[in-house]
Amino acid sequence: MDADELDWNRTLREQWEVHWKHQLRARLEGLTDDEYFWAPVPDAWSMRPRGSSTAPVQFGAGDFTMDYASPQPIPAAFTTIAWRLGHVIVGVLAARNAAHFGAPAASYETWEYAGSAATALDQLETQLDAWLAGVRSLGDAGLRDPVGEKEPFPEMPMADLVLHIHRELIHHLSEVCLLRDLYLHTKPATNGVTR
Repeated sequence: MDADELDWNRTLREQWEVHWKHQLRARLEGLTDDEYFWAPVPDAWSMRPRGSSTAPVQFGAGDFTMDYASPQPIPAAFTTIAWRLGHVIVGVLAARNAAHFGAPAASYETWEYAGSAATALDQLETQLDAWLAGVRSLGDAGLRDPVGEKEPFPEMPMADLVLHIHRELIHHLSEVCLLRDLYLHTKPATNGVTR
């Protein structure tokens, strides 16, 4: 099979789908609210009940807001699983689903952030499904189309955006898994085993 016969759309979707189905999804099963909000360091950015944040900026339209600052602090603020999932759900997926695939408008400022781990995982799966359906709808020809003015590099082909989003998903959700590992090895066991 030569490159002209390769189903590039399927190949790009599978880059994410295989990682999700065989590595990440199982690692997120059973995420608790304690893990979701756990801050292993002082002043970590997170999702917080409206009005309780001390961050310079609080994004969100619902009962929970996302901590933020502009310009970003140096070094960058440490972020909780809640914050990282919010970033992936809104900034990586929902905004792109809206910009490129006709999903409802989404932004950090207008999003209703999840107040629980279960709700965040539901939001994540909803946005992942929309993303993959959108990518599938591009076919191979649509992967060559420029992303347009909705992205920082408008001349870039959609295939480059798909690869970028998949790298972002793998990167940030791997961070979430690492935080779960740290939580497990830092907090006392809850399965009857004492440390």
